Amino acid sequence: MRVVYLDWNATTPPHPDVVAAMVETATSSWGNPASVHGPGRRARSRVEDAREAVAALVGFDPRDVVLTSGGTEANNLALHHAFAAVSGGSAQPALVVGRIEHPSVVRFAENLAARGVLVSWVDPEPSGRIAPEAMAEAMDRAASAGASVRLVALQAVNHETGVIQPVAAVASLCRSRGALLHVDAVQAVGKLPRSTFEGADLVSVAAHKIRGPKGIGALLTAPSVRLSRLLYGGSQERGLRPGTQDPVAAAGFAVAAERARRTPDRYAELAPLRDRLQAELVRLGRASGAEPVPNGAAERAPHVTNLSFPGWRGEELCAALDLERVAVSSGSACSAGTAEPSPVLAAMVGEARALAAVRISLGEETTADDVDEALARFARVLGRTRPTS
Repeated sequence: MRVVYLDWNATTPPHPDVVAAMVETATSSWGNPASVHGPGRRARSRVEDAREAVAALVGFDPRDVVLTSGGTEANNLALHHAFAAVSGGSAQPALVVGRIEHPSVVRFAENLAARGVLVSWVDPEPSGRIAPEAMAEAMDRAASAGASVRLVALQAVNHETGVIQPVAAVASLCRSRGALLHVDAVQAVGKLPRSTFEGADLVSVAAHKIRGPKGIGALLTAPSVRLSRLLYGGSQERGLRPGTQDPVAAAGFAVAAERARRTPDRYAELAPLRDRLQAELVRLGRASGAEPVPNGAAERAPHVTNLSFPGWRGEELCAALDLERVAVSSGSACSAGTAEPSPVLAAMVGEARALAAVRISLGEETTADDVDEALARFARVLGRTRPTS
């Protein structure tokens, strides 16, 4: 059987044009981009092409793009910047952050708390949305404790549920209170309009979510933001991200970003397929005695659904589907292999539903035939194995 790949939120297959650009660069522009001779200049041009393409896609100036190893490093760099000198000033520094952020934000926030930063956590609504009012209350709590809110961190689109967060409203709130806003837009850029993440002071993106290569991403900043370095070494990326840049990955990133910019509606067209898949899975589950419950009732990205199957453990259902050559996941790929329930879903709907959850994410190559085939294979799994509880 062919694989039906429905895990596009985990990663996307590199586009053939991306692969071709990387192969060409590996043979013709393999020099060190920091070198001043011809091979180095050719390599450097690939790096700058990526910077310009990413800037055009996200709506920033190329001078404000720092290339990183991916979304995780970009998120870490953004949070590090705001709290690089936690002992400075008279007021305790504070971070306001939702409990459903990506692990690269949550874990860094926990580290900041251990270093003396006041972290004011914001719980989501059961729908999966972080309410602007809850963000305002968290900022008020920090101020009441005598702290100064330096940064608010909010995803544009949740990586597990696809729920779109109210970035514009929170950006307005941050401006009125003098705080920076960092938006993890890894799951939004190239899939949803810029309005989904506009107003942010810092924005993180990753190439492999838009059919580019793994191992490269970017942090984009407003012109007023002067980043603090996280690593020390050479002068690459203005000294903020020292280390030899990879022109091959950069070439792939450039092509992927340009493709995403030219085809802004390709993900919106997936909404009917996603909706039919979700409705049919609910019907199949009901027939098997375990009707799935959708997770994430707020406005969602058009290609993602997340369902809890009562009586199942999500990872067991994913394993059974893998044997049927259907690729889905039980949560964030960055948290795979743990026995704990998804922190995102636990915060939204409780641990029981979180443990039973499966995330399904479509992509630009997903067809109606893929959905039909996936449903047939789901039916075999659900019909063959009864839930254990």
